[in-house]
Amino acid sequence: MKTHMKTHVKTYVGMLWLCCAAACHTWADGYRVTLGTAPDCFPVVVVTGTPKEMGLALGTLMRPEIQTFAPRFMEMAQQENGGMLSSANLDKAWESMEPFMGSQFIEEMEGLAEGAGVPLELLKRVHMIPAVSEYSCSGVAIWGKATRNGHLYQIRNLDYTTTAHLQDFRSVVVYIPKIGIPHINPSFAGNIGCHTGMNQEGITLTEIGDSPASDGPYDMRGIHFMILFRQILYSARTLDEAVQMIKDAKRIKKYHFVVGDGKLPAAVKMKAWAPDLVIWKDNDPTDEMAPAVFPDIVYHAESRTPTALGHLTEYGQGRYDMDAVIQLSKSIGTLGGNLMNAAYDATAREVWISYALGEECAYRRPYVRVKMDDFVPYNPTNAQFKIEKQFPMVK
Repeated sequence: MKTHMKTHVKTYVGMLWLCCAAACHTWADGYRVTLGTAPDCFPVVVVTGTPKEMGLALGTLMRPEIQTFAPRFMEMAQQENGGMLSSANLDKAWESMEPFMGSQFIEEMEGLAEGAGVPLELLKRVHMIPAVSEYSCSGVAIWGKATRNGHLYQIRNLDYTTTAHLQDFRSVVVYIPKIGIPHINPSFAGNIGCHTGMNQEGITLTEIGDSPASDGPYDMRGIHFMILFRQILYSARTLDEAVQMIKDAKRIKKYHFVVGDGKLPAAVKMKAWAPDLVIWKDNDPTDEMAPAVFPDIVYHAESRTPTALGHLTEYGQGRYDMDAVIQLSKSIGTLGGNLMNAAYDATAREVWISYALGEECAYRRPYVRVKMDDFVPYNPTNAQFKIEKQFPMVK
């Protein structure tokens, strides 16, 4: 009788332990496919779960690339500018910004480090490099009567050096959070900040950097736009909501933003020179580009403004479709420093992406189409694609 009771007790305790282990185990799911044709293809990683779970899945699915990219990018950046980008300065920047980041970003970073098997401190420093560096870009949004179909099209050209070879570690992530809006983040291996992106509600984000090195050292007591953009993609369902989030944020440095809404469709341009914020709608006579402004168009292209202006003048009377938008993106790419380009159809929830190849700029390479509807809702047996890697789901 005693032996029988001991057996039952052992069985009960064993089952209880298994149940507790299952309940406490991190749940995450994800898979990885490739889009495009070599050598211009790139991985698309689809992850779902909580922020930490999505970071864990992403880190695991991109582990070889992250383990190579993170230390290499850090070494290159510090060789180029060891003073401004010293480990001490990057750590200080993280400490200054951490109170403004929110739990989503921090938890995803922790999961990313765990999944990729790299030190969390290294990933934090890598994510601070864009915050304390300078770079320039271009952004345009076109919609309504300026297009053939009324859709919102939006461009983001990332004009950044190709000599760092970030283009060798290209990565596009589709996030399908348990709580929040699915969104796409075209980026590089292990970078969970967002320099451009779009969510399933059609909110589309573009950034142009305006802070010269002469403005440094920068005040880091606020939120960097790449973290703010992720927050917007998580939660903004309308243009007004996205704009309000930018207004409410404690921002740092000088930027221009273009924010679009594919449902309206409409977009605004912002001169976000912290702490000030100026917002322009289309055809606004107070726009800094006036009198070169247009109905249903906002733009900011820095040194490429004359080229952009010529294209917008020629095509802006109802002639824009995706082909013309891609041609515009190509025409305003910066020679010698055009790392990645994205051309969005925010109304159709798709984006065409090009990356630099070697030293050849992104505007000279093919643009590859990514449709959010191909990945949302989450489907781990997606028959449209050959799934190359899959993160095991634990429930």
